[in-house]
Amino acid sequence: MEKTHRKFAVLLLLGVVTATVAWATSYAVAQQRSDRRPPPARRGEKPEIEDTKKLHVYADNWFSLWINGELVAVDSIRFMPHNVISVDVFPEYPMTIAVMAKDNADAKTGMEYNNTQIGDGGFILKLADGTVSGKHWRAKSVSRGPIDRDTRNPRVENDVVPEGWFEVDFDDSSWDAAKEFSEQTVRPKRPFYQYDFEGAKFIWANDLELDNTVLFRHTVDSPPDGSTPKSFPLLQSK
Repeated sequence: MEKTHRKFAVLLLLGVVTATVAWATSYAVAQQRSDRRPPPARRGEKPEIEDTKKLHVYADNWFSLWINGELVAVDSIRFMPHNVISVDVFPEYPMTIAVMAKDNADAKTGMEYNNTQIGDGGFILKLADGTVSGKHWRAKSVSRGPIDRDTRNPRVENDVVPEGWFEVDFDDSSWDAAKEFSEQTVRPKRPFYQYDFEGAKFIWANDLELDNTVLFRHTVDSPPDGSTPKSFPLLQSK
């Protein structure tokens, strides 16, 4: 009987010790996490994540995008499968958007899928401030083919990509207006329908099939949704 009581007492003591150790460990971890939390931000001095706008981009098949001369987004999958790139952007107005979009085309033939067919492109963008792609953008094709749709003897024409074409002060007045294409014509893949592109239009250069590399530019003077941009004096050059 005495041995039973002694065994019970030992088990009880072990339980208390285990519980105490577990509590102390949890408290230490919680305290450590609490210590890692940054101090409260002084509102209004610097932009917070809440001051950014969500940018959605879908390209058939690939793109790279600059805002005010800085590269901010690149399609993470080269050509296939099709995907949507969604990033947080801190807009500063006037805001110049520049895009290089490419169809999946062989550099020598302008065709795709081991030179078995002529492909087609398409690009669409929406920023949460109301900025959308459309015919009010400017476009320039810098690679096209197969010329004359000749698939037996395919060849391409390439123009020199203008130096500094993505910079804010680049003169795009000689470029054509982007051409809009319907969703039915572009036939976007499933990821497109999982994001908000309402109000945006698919755009490309003149020929959706033969223009294989297209440059786009558009300048947004102020938020299209009428909102007032926040001012952060600390970020402004003196």
